[in-house]
Amino acid sequence: MQTQQVLTHLKKHGQLLDTEIAAATGITLAHVRKSLADLSDRGEISLCSVTKFEGNNRIEAFQCRVSGFVPPAAPGRKAGSK
Repeated sequence: MQTQQVLTHLKKHGQLLDTEIAAATGITLAHVRKSLADLSDRGEISLCSVTKFEGNNRIEAFQCRVSGFVPPAAPGRKAGSK
């Protein structure tokens, strides 16, 4: 159940950190990370480890996105050669 909810959230919002998914869905970070590991093992998402710094605080997280998913082109005029 939670794995499907995490996958649906990723499909809707694109590339996200595990902490962002946990905050948006209300699922605990531990359950989100377990769901992401399961989805990664099945090949449904791409998952990588990220370390970022906010001031002197070191934050380690997982960044993930849906495998093979290309978002639709943005509406409006496109630049092109004339």
